[in-house]
Formats: sequence, structure tokens, C-alpha cells
Amino acid sequence: MPQVISPPRDEHSGPARDLEPDQLRLLVRVARLYHEQGVRQPQIAADLHISQPRVSRLLKQAALLGIVHTVVTVPSGVHADVEEQLKEHYGLRDAVVAEIPPGEEDRLLPLLASAAATYLDATLHGGDDIGLSAWSASLLATVEAMRPKRPAVARTVSQVLGGIGDPSAQVRATRLLTRFAEVTGGQPIFMPTPGLVGSSNLREALTQDGSVAQIVRSWDELTVLLVGIGALSPSPLLRSSGNAISEAEQHELRELNAVGDVCLRYFDADGDLVASGFDQRVVGITPEQILRIERRVGVAGGTDKHTAIRAALVGGWVNILVTDLDTAAALLHPTPKPPS
Repeated sequence: MPQVISPPRDEHSGPARDLEPDQLRLLVRVARLYHEQGVRQPQIAADLHISQPRVSRLLKQAALLGIVHTVVTVPSGVHADVEEQLKEHYGLRDAVVAEIPPGEEDRLLPLLASAAATYLDATLHGGDDIGLSAWSASLLATVEAMRPKRPAVARTVSQVLGGIGDPSAQVRATRLLTRFAEVTGGQPIFMPTPGLVGSSNLREALTQDGSVAQIVRSWDELTVLLVGIGALSPSPLLRSSGNAISEAEQHELRELNAVGDVCLRYFDADGDLVASGFDQRVVGITPEQILRIERRVGVAGGTDKHTAIRAALVGGWVNILVTDLDTAAALLHPTPKPPS
């Protein structure tokens, strides 16, 4: 809260030296009434028999002269300083850091989801076209934690990666998109194709077909993208979806130094797209489309994803990050690699 500091005793020093003692006394009195006693400006004006505009001017003058100092007391569990460091270090638009209490590491997912839901509740204001990666446990938990917004804060909510696979996994993905459309008021747009096909020719044929082609073109209009950040090993949700990459494909990507992915677009530790046959078989939003979206929100954390998250930030795949405190610390102070 603002603190009222007594003016310098030496009348010939400091910015208050040109003021008469009576003027300083009035400044301090008004400042104490307002900042320490919580008296509203109209009441101060009435009590001191001065105008309310003069009270306002005196309060501003007290701040300019250093008589009033504003001190922000950061509550426990809020890490604004770490968030600012992440933004500066990686050139992010925004960062949200959630604290995982000791001994509660198994609650990483729900705590990240709660932080992401709060952030989206505060920052989605209306008229957005939002893209959603359907194969992310962190996003599924985030959407479940969100509250319905009235009026609507989205025009459309689009699935940006195909994914017809195991029926139970498809149900989860459909639920994610449907629920997100419900809470944001957007029109849901489903991608009626697999996320991974057998050849680049088949991918090309699918994406040029009628309604699918229209959906693919609509991704050029997205203003927000909400994604998870994957490590090289697929998540249980992706594996059950039928879109998980095979051991041979993992080996190929590892040989090409891939460390993680966003929407099945794999990149190396420098954030550069890994050119592979696998990439040509993905039915989903393209790297070029991803990087053109104004707000790219990544929700991810945990020790196993530190390398992938850092690469996603360096490569610009996400420019807004929701993560945990331990991951943020690792991103800001990475452990040096041992000499080979």
C-alpha cells in the first residue's frame, strides 16, 4: 500500500525546498488522510474546507515530491518477477507462472490448468477466432476449469489438427472443442480428418477437398492459438488417439535432433522446424500459419518438457507461456551441458 514519508528536515534540499512549511503540512495531512486513514477525497475536501479538485492536485503533488511512495506487496504464490524475466528473456507477449506446492507434484496438471483458465478468462474479450490443438491433456484440463463467458468472447473455435483415431480419444477431443466453444460462445469448427496419414500425397488430397480446404484456409484468420507443447515421446492422450508416431518415426526425428512439437510440427533445440517425411504427412495447421497468429498460447510444464518448452519459446512457436515455477527457473537458468 502507499506509504507517507515525512519530507526532508533540511528545507534547502530535495524537491520540496520551494514549498512553505504550511504547504508541506497540508500536503502531508491530505496524504495521510487519503492513504493511511482511507478517507475519500470528497470528505477530505469537506473536512479541510478546500475544493475536491485541490485535494486531487495535492495528492498528485505529494507523489511527485516523494512524500508518498507506492509499495506493492506480492502475495505468496504469485511470481510476477519471474514472469517479467521470462517475457524479457524470450521476448514473450506474456507469461503466467503457477507454483506447485512441495509434495503436490502430482497436481501439476490441474494447477497449470487453473492458471491457464484464469488467464484466458481475463484476456479473451471478444471477436477472436481461436484455434485449438485437440490432443493435449493440459488443454483438456484447462477448458474444463474455465467458466462460461457472457457475452461471447469468440467468433469461432477451430480444431487445427485432425485426429480420427481410437474412439474414446476422439470423444475426449470432441468434448474439448465443444466445451471450449460453449464457454467462449464461439462457433465450433471440427476437422473431419486423421491428424496423420500414410503419405504426403494423401495429405495433399485431403486438404484440397471441399469443406476440409475451407477449414484449412480459415486458419489464416485465427487471432489466438491455444496449444500444448509436446516432448519427443508422445503423450498418453496422443498415443491413444491413433496419431502417435511409431518407434521408427521417433528414431528418425531423434536422429534429426528433434526435441518437441506444437501441433505435431517437430522442432530442434534451436526451435527450427525439423524437415522430415513425417512432417509432410501431418493434416493440420502449417508452421507458417502458426507463426502468423498474433497470440500463441502454450500451456505446458514438468521436468520432462523443459527442453521442448525452451525450444518452442526460442523458435517463436508460442509467445505466451503458462507454466510452473520449476520449469520457469529451468528456462531462466538452464543446467550447462557436460563436456563431451
